[in-house]
Amino acid sequence: MKDTDKHKGLRNQLVSHLKEKGIVDKNVLAAIGSIPRHFFLDSSFENFAYQDKAFPIGEDQTISQPYTVAFQTQLLEVKKGQKILEIGTGSGYQTAVLFALGAQVYSVERQNKLFKKTKKLLENLGIRPKHLSFGDGYKGLPDHAPFDSIIVTAGAPIIPQALMAQLKIGGRLVIPLGEDVQVMTLLIRKNETQFEKHECGEFRFVPLLVNKN
Repeated sequence: MKDTDKHKGLRNQLVSHLKEKGIVDKNVLAAIGSIPRHFFLDSSFENFAYQDKAFPIGEDQTISQPYTVAFQTQLLEVKKGQKILEIGTGSGYQTAVLFALGAQVYSVERQNKLFKKTKKLLENLGIRPKHLSFGDGYKGLPDHAPFDSIIVTAGAPIIPQALMAQLKIGGRLVIPLGEDVQVMTLLIRKNETQFEKHECGEFRFVPLLVNKN
């Protein structure tokens, strides 16, 4: 796998496009500008890697469009050294963005084939999440909780209670809520029992899987 000047030029164009669409977090833009997205796609899609589109990655899953990745990441307000739980490792691209921002990433993937493939890819790229596991995202990772932030990268009909419980006070949970079309939802934990809810626009995601190998 090579990362050429052409790829870097296309990434710069993508970053400009994301700015035009309203992404303002300079750290998020720098991360997207530095990560070779074509490494996370099937080689047949390589020429389209820097288009602002989602693509299939096998196992009925997709790599989210760059705007969605940037939008969700911007909502997290990532700070270096924070513990972040990612539900749905998928291709590993979002994982790579969080890693580039200096986060300690804990990630869970429900599709076993995808988990094994992505684990190997991240190792080959020198991207080292703190914890990568195959399991049920609805349950989170209680043994590693609490987390500064939680990001869910698949559509969910409800906010899993287990994830809310694993969020630190002051922490941020970003999740696409809904069945067909999802509303990007931000929860900020105010105290032990109260959460502040913000709705941040409509998106389309593949569904969050439960108990499926």
